[in-house]
Amino acid sequence: MSPVEGGVRAQPAPLLEPRGGLPEVVASAEALADAIAAFAAGSGPVAVDAERASGYRYAQRAYLVQLRRAGSGTALIDPLGCPDLSGLGAVLQPAEWVLHAASQDLSSLAQLGLVPRRVFDTELAGRLLNLPRVALAPLVESVLGFSLEKGHSAVDWSTRPLPEPWLRYAALDVELLVELRDELEQRLLSAGKLAWARQEFTALLSAPPPGPRLDPWRRTSGLHQVRSQRGLAAVQALWEARDELARQRDIAPGRVLPDAAIVAAALAVPPTLEALVALPVFGGRSNRRRAARWFAALEHAAQLPAEELPPLATRYDGPPPARSWPGRNPAATARLAAARSALATLAAEHEVPVENLLAPDALRRVLWEPPEPPTVAAVREALAAQRVRPWQLELVAEPVAAAVAAAAAVAAAPSAPSAPSAPSAPSAPSESNRPPGT
Repeated sequence: MSPVEGGVRAQPAPLLEPRGGLPEVVASAEALADAIAAFAAGSGPVAVDAERASGYRYAQRAYLVQLRRAGSGTALIDPLGCPDLSGLGAVLQPAEWVLHAASQDLSSLAQLGLVPRRVFDTELAGRLLNLPRVALAPLVESVLGFSLEKGHSAVDWSTRPLPEPWLRYAALDVELLVELRDELEQRLLSAGKLAWARQEFTALLSAPPPGPRLDPWRRTSGLHQVRSQRGLAAVQALWEARDELARQRDIAPGRVLPDAAIVAAALAVPPTLEALVALPVFGGRSNRRRAARWFAALEHAAQLPAEELPPLATRYDGPPPARSWPGRNPAATARLAAARSALATLAAEHEVPVENLLAPDALRRVLWEPPEPPTVAAVREALAAQRVRPWQLELVAEPVAAAVAAAAAVAAAPSAPSAPSAPSAPSAPSESNRPPGT
């Protein structure tokens, strides 16, 4: 059905059951062999999705893989029963894989041996089309006119057995993914953006894996309350002790020890184990049981020599946050303001979100230390080094170079001489200096 009929938006039709019914979960070598044969016999793109247990488990692995292809139907595969899916991956590699928010799933799929050669990312396509809502459910509703139930998106997918309503939800996530892809491709073609999308999809597959974060403990919620180096050392020690235990037990760190407890202990500086347990946030049974571990971490932080304490300021693997630029690099601040204004105009002209026109991090890295001289060719080369795609370079290299040059010209211009002061009018005499009788 069309989302709009006769100029009036139709009510979305609820999507309640997969075509062909809910399939049995593939959890054995025999069932996997049957699934491989079925998908080898199918045709066209293959819809792929994966469910993780974020917020419940430490590892970002897939606990369910969903696939659908014309002529093959839908398959729900349990990676706990079938940990090696490389045979399925080999069968599917020649096909285009359709994913929604592919960057979230590609790593966990690769761990199972599922590595695509070509992808179509429906979320990214929606962004390039400047659609207002690009999560899967609203995208399916606005583009195809069907409503998806999203009540199980944040459940613990490591649960076994998986409840039937969860499996139905998972199957429906790939039910219309290929149809959504086809409609979005037509819209991209009509908008002259299909080549852009293809470059973005290729970049997804060639992106290097993310490296380790610098000082990941500094992402502790509420850290801004801790304002001493010794307090930061306590946060770091507790965070690292928690992370080690979470990794060992494959539990999400926040379920081992909440961020609020880490910050509370760093602020309270409890002198004894009993004082630590007396803190309200450490009153739970599991925290009391692990209290010796947490107190040992605090003691370690308390005994660190001053030269080993973490600095108050955050370290960066690139330019600092833009909010700190005015006090540290006024020239870069001017360049950034000029470039942002130019890019906002360009994004509006081409109807694409500005962050998809040029990634903010790439812009900051180039503008913090721009090439000298800032020619269009030099700026293009600097942006290309940040993995900016060719379609983006064609649009943004010249405006960014012009913004850098304009900011430099303003900074180099001599200050305008101040206008000569007008002669001041004689002041009115005070009461004591006025002639008598006036």
